Amino acid sequence: MKVLSMIQPWASLFTLGEIQYETRSWNTKYRGPLAIHTSKKIDKTATNQDTIRTLLSKHGLTNDLLPTGSIIAVCMLENCIKVTENNQSWAILEDGTIVSGNDYLLGDYREGNYAWIVQNIKMLDQSIPAKGQLGLWEYDIK
Repeated sequence: MKVLSMIQPWASLFTLGEIQYETRSWNTKYRGPLAIHTSKKIDKTATNQDTIRTLLSKHGLTNDLLPTGSIIAVCMLENCIKVTENNQSWAILEDGTIVSGNDYLLGDYREGNYAWIVQNIKMLDQSIPAKGQLGLWEYDIK
């Protein structure tokens, strides 16, 4: 299965549905099953922000409880849509979708970046320890 590594707290916020899109500076033609991996790194600056602490606490999470170095969820990658406009409080995607609110605040919507659209995110009952990689990578999930 294809896997995408994400830094915490972004991986947890994404897999818990608090962020609708994953933003990347690169596109992929791949569509299909995708596993979400948490890198060993935690963005401490982000986890100290009130908004992020509040969102994590809704799910019983704190900095110390964020899973790292493991695959935590699976989903279906449906599309990657280019960011065509950024107005500093909302963005427009190439298909006309307007991104605002927490999705905008918690993503990187610089013009030219891509919003990765996924469906059917399912948290794994048991996380799978794995070493992450850059880009999309393969892992045999049983």
